[in-house]
Amino acid sequence: MANRVTLQVHEIIKKVSNQRSKADKIKILQENESFALKTLLQGTYNPNIVLDLPEGAPPYTPSAPQSFPSSFLKQSKKLAYFVPPKSTQMSTLKKERLFIQILESIHPEDAELILQMKDKTPFKGITSAVVKEAFPSILP
Repeated sequence: MANRVTLQVHEIIKKVSNQRSKADKIKILQENESFALKTLLQGTYNPNIVLDLPEGAPPYTPSAPQSFPSSFLKQSKKLAYFVPPKSTQMSTLKKERLFIQILESIHPEDAELILQMKDKTPFKGITSAVVKEAFPSILP
């Protein structure tokens, strides 16, 4: 079996956005399936999932693109803290501080994607129909 290169989530989104055909978009999404990718797409395109955070970007310092301490793949599980019922178990200040820590610890382009997801801004060239066909279980 050949070694598969694990792409960062922002690289996958970019690759999918640049495809012309729906079939190619779906194939790339499925080939790069990860908890982080599915979490990002579900958070963006599922109307029933709303992050319990204020709109817009918080004041944070993006990490350097060439040296970020963690990855979205590792940090994605923490996004559950911003969705009820877990979000109601934490103070607003603690929640916002954790969100900023996540944004500052990952690649700056992945941080931008998380902000888009939080504000429900669809990704260029990726429709909810593409997401639903690639991963039917994550959308209603």
